[in-house]
Amino acid sequence: MKRFDFEEERIKQEITKLGAKRVLLQLPEGLKPEGPRLAKIIEKSGALPIISADPCYGACDIAVNEAESLGVDLIVHFGHSKLVKHEQIPTIYVEARATVTVEKAVKKSLPLLSKYGKIGLATSVQHLQALNQAREILIRAGKTVIIGDSGQMGYAGQVSGCNYSNVKSIADEVEAFLFVGGGLFHALGIALSTSKPTFIADPYDNRAVAVNDEAQKILKKRWACIEEAEAAKDFGVFVGLKPGQKRLDQALSVKALAEKHGKAAYLLASREISPETLLEFPSIDAYVNTACPRISLDASEKFSKPVLTINEFMVASGESSWENILKKGLFEN
Repeated sequence: MKRFDFEEERIKQEITKLGAKRVLLQLPEGLKPEGPRLAKIIEKSGALPIISADPCYGACDIAVNEAESLGVDLIVHFGHSKLVKHEQIPTIYVEARATVTVEKAVKKSLPLLSKYGKIGLATSVQHLQALNQAREILIRAGKTVIIGDSGQMGYAGQVSGCNYSNVKSIADEVEAFLFVGGGLFHALGIALSTSKPTFIADPYDNRAVAVNDEAQKILKKRWACIEEAEAAKDFGVFVGLKPGQKRLDQALSVKALAEKHGKAAYLLASREISPETLLEFPSIDAYVNTACPRISLDASEKFSKPVLTINEFMVASGESSWENILKKGLFEN
């Protein structure tokens, strides 16, 4: 049985409806192995499929420019809900909802949640259909369950790699959070955004784990980066070139603030921010990342120099405090 619903019939119908002749398939890393199978289905529908082999980090990373250069009529973006508005090329979003059951994993989380009465429940788009089942299990165990809806996301209870507004909207009402889904990535984002005890109910491995120790390790690394950046004289300010990561106005504000404090600052435009990118600019002491904040937080040990989020730069420049950005959230730009 397939673990995810790729909505093959819907894709074929959209191709016919639009009369698309050339289709770009964009899949995140965990779903890329399905690319060849999906390409065969599209080819049978009478369109030429092209699989994007580039990394795809989220709904902010729509391959619009690539599609335009390839003369594509339709983009099919898998694994995320719509985030970026663009009108250049028709795009359909296939959320790839998971078909696995969450019951065992949620029940295994109950001993970890024994000290907490009010639980915030969250998940990624793949498991939104399982939230009600998870909620009922927690309620039967005597928990009060709250699912946040900030109005910023496509669905109540949903979190994405850089948007935790739904959990932040209820952080003051709950004692702990339970994330339903696989891996540490989203659960760490919840813990770092809310400073609340956070647990994972993983339906793929049928296990439940706590993530706060790992979150504390990340916070210690971030503070060390801020301290190192305080001594920097020259800053590079990254401007993301991906559709959902382009924040030129914020980058200009960071540059102006750095110069106000007697620092030199240079704008660097890039689609990818990698350790190798930094090596090309040996005279720059530290960087500020205005693109995807997870690049700074999740891979700090890979970079040879500090790569700060905007809020972390505010601390390094003396404009804010560490305590303030912990309250506001490391992901808020």
